[in-house]
Amino acid sequence: MTSFRLKIWRIEQTCLFELSWGKNQQLTAQLIYPETLTTLYHEWRQIYLSFYHSALLARIEMSGSLAPPAVDWRAKLVQAEAKLLSEFYYWLNSAELLEIRKAIAEQASSKIGSSSSQAADLVDIFLTCEPLELARFPWETWEIGTATVNQIIRIARTPANMRDETVQRPRRGRMRILAIMGDDTGVDLQASQAAVQSLKNIAEVKFVGWRQKQTISDLKAEICHTIADPQGWDILFFTGHSNETMLTGGELAIAPGESMMIREIAPQLTQAKEHGLQFAIFNSCNGLSIANSLIDLGISQVAVMREPIHNHVAQEFLISFLQHLTADKDVHESLFLACQYLKLERNLTYPSAYLIPSLFRHPDAAPFKSLSWRRSLAQWLPTRREAIGLSALILLSGFAPVQSWLLNNRVAAQSVYRQVTGQTGSSATPPVLLVQIDNDTIQKQKIWKIDPMDRTLLANVVDRLSALDAKVIGIDYLLDRTQPDDRKLGQSVRAAVQKNAWFVFAAKENDEGSWSSVLPEIATPKWSLQGDIWIPSWYVRPLPWSNSPRQQPFAYQLTIAHQNQSFIRPNLQSQVSLQEQVKVRTHQTKDQTRMQLHPITALSYFFQQRWLQPILDFSIPPNQVYDTVSAAQLLENPQVVLESRGLSSLQKQIVVIAPGGYDGVGTMKGGDNFSLPAAIAYWRSQQTSSNNNRGFTGGEAHAYMIHHFLTNHLIVPIPDMWMILIAALLVKGATLKWTKRPRFLLLGLTMGYGLVCLQLYLTAMLLLPWLLPSIVLLTYTLPTSFRGKNA
Repeated sequence: MTSFRLKIWRIEQTCLFELSWGKNQQLTAQLIYPETLTTLYHEWRQIYLSFYHSALLARIEMSGSLAPPAVDWRAKLVQAEAKLLSEFYYWLNSAELLEIRKAIAEQASSKIGSSSSQAADLVDIFLTCEPLELARFPWETWEIGTATVNQIIRIARTPANMRDETVQRPRRGRMRILAIMGDDTGVDLQASQAAVQSLKNIAEVKFVGWRQKQTISDLKAEICHTIADPQGWDILFFTGHSNETMLTGGELAIAPGESMMIREIAPQLTQAKEHGLQFAIFNSCNGLSIANSLIDLGISQVAVMREPIHNHVAQEFLISFLQHLTADKDVHESLFLACQYLKLERNLTYPSAYLIPSLFRHPDAAPFKSLSWRRSLAQWLPTRREAIGLSALILLSGFAPVQSWLLNNRVAAQSVYRQVTGQTGSSATPPVLLVQIDNDTIQKQKIWKIDPMDRTLLANVVDRLSALDAKVIGIDYLLDRTQPDDRKLGQSVRAAVQKNAWFVFAAKENDEGSWSSVLPEIATPKWSLQGDIWIPSWYVRPLPWSNSPRQQPFAYQLTIAHQNQSFIRPNLQSQVSLQEQVKVRTHQTKDQTRMQLHPITALSYFFQQRWLQPILDFSIPPNQVYDTVSAAQLLENPQVVLESRGLSSLQKQIVVIAPGGYDGVGTMKGGDNFSLPAAIAYWRSQQTSSNNNRGFTGGEAHAYMIHHFLTNHLIVPIPDMWMILIAALLVKGATLKWTKRPRFLLLGLTMGYGLVCLQLYLTAMLLLPWLLPSIVLLTYTLPTSFRGKNA
């Protein structure tokens, strides 16, 4: 923060200006004081008093409301104000002050590129005026530079005498406010008291004031004792009547016909300063000598009214000031905004009132701002409306059907984004070939029994794949029930193993906890692998922990077989199981660790959730993941199958024999046929494909899982619940920092967040939810914006 000290003395008809800053830098100027300025000030003040005559916060009889004026005092006051300010600005724009104005403006211009919301980017001018008559002018309205420069210049006053050292030692804990309610003769203090009372949710508020049948000596003792409370106060507030006095530092009316002088309570104010008093506000009349006295005592900052002020004006100023102070603004900014409110929104009712408030600050003191953690926490807590909306969204995010719907449509949107931005990936040969036993195969091969699947058909397919030199073959059928042709299938499998083919067979956990696995007539664990075919509704099946009795996922076993086929050869005579051989060679790499069940995911299962469990990324076009061929076509024209794909053999592909969508397939009727994911439906509509199925098979889901294991492509979804809470915190913080939010930015922020989500999915493999967090943004901001529009 840059600060200047500007001292102005009037000696007879000459004003001396002295500007100092930085490392003993200094400028001086002399300027003739125009007597017309004094005349115009007194004319303005007389008309100002006449306008507010029937409702002044002064020691006169008044009704508390404006009486119909006999003359148009308001028009006269507006004219008088314009004349006064015109002459005042003309005088300050004199050529003699050019160097002083230039020095201040240059410092301010150097900070314009920074955010003016930060204290370090502001320029403070500490103004001292002597004699007191010179201080009565509205120096805060001085326009030193351009409109942009003036936005980061703020003027605070400081007295000529400052004998006591200021102490800025904020207390810990809840903010404490002492409110002294003065003499209410002709003054309605209820609104001021209610404004201070509204701070009770973030501060401890103590009221002290005269009560019926209380003696004046008891009242003075109570005031003195309370000010000096060892617990200390952050803010001292006074409302009522006050006046300037030359020798006693100011006068406060505390009861009808009774006053206390600032000098009388000076010892207690010094103690309050030592106990942490940071700021005092006197919402009363003629406070210049009061402010000078308190700053002289070491109170770091004091807000006062330089002139008599109407009761209603004092109340509206106080309410606006406290609203800004509790909205994370410091006292200097709060006072400026309250004056702007009087000027821009209430000037027709209360003309010239915005010229009256002033802030006095000790040059070594930073503007007061509440540091109470409870106050900060209270600001961050949601309102009743926000809490209802937030709770509803959190409950909705934990509902499984809603999660499925959101995930389905989110991945579909990602598919569109991939294609539109040209990030669909390469068109190389897909790693998986699905040999589908479909309706066409069943008809042409005259299969009459499909549950369990005819073993001869499976044996013929295995023989054909072996002839095409397939090295990794997965059979997505449970082969745990004895059939007449089991031995024939076993012979075909063994023949393929002798040609160095790897086999992975389907396994499934039964209701009683045992595992359905391949019959020994077909294959044994010595030279084949088995994998769990369970697919958790469009999520990647994580690897179980090492001590878990669960089988490895079917897709993972096929991936392991593909990665080890060049190093390990299945042997029908081996004494060590193939799984043990793989375990010896496979190390716990970083990539494999990412595939294992995350502790947070395991914990979320308890709440029926799948936090951080990777998803099947259907935004990748299917033709990059797998190719499909009907088993009938493979059996009839195997060479055509290779030629159409530009292949000489099937060595480099993982081949999965799987159901192709016929009715009655799976471990239960229709159990291997699923609803078509929205992303897959989009890709099928965009590509020329022979796949006209209306559904999605388990084999296709296994193919996607194989692709993800092979490429370590694991899209981790951040739970909606987490992002809802994060969005609530971010939006709440933004609303606290920027109270004025252009409504047209709401859509832009929402869409911008959506684009970030779409790109992070591709570059960081993170799925950030969009819809529900965006609703949080609207819940927190839209109603506030509409209130601002209608205000």
